[in-house]
Amino acid sequence: QVRLVESGGGSVQAGGSLRLSCAASGINFKLYTMKWYRQAPALEREFVARIFSNGTTDVADPVKDRFTISRDNARSTVYLHMNVLKPEDTGIYRCNVAARGREFWGQGTQVTVSS
Repeated sequence: QVRLVESGGGSVQAGGSLRLSCAASGINFKLYTMKWYRQAPALEREFVARIFSNGTTDVADPVKDRFTISRDNARSTVYLHMNVLKPEDTGIYRCNVAARGREFWGQGTQVTVSS
């Protein structure tokens, strides 16, 4: 059974930083591309970042200068490092993996940035 569990969200003031974690189980983690998405209230879900099995990363333009993604294959965990947070970064952040012919999602972690 594939399971993704996010953690690390919270409430911070604008300009602050957070590191989100997503621990995966049920897959051979090192083989898979891991992704982060977010969804703000009343808005559609949007792609934030992904990291390929070879470590190559791809970060969405709106956050490219502030967010980075990394992975620790030994811990089967993917991280989202968020710096210089802005109120518009507020939302639920979820990790995602495509495996076994379908998409798997974590339950999400809430990030709230106050001005």
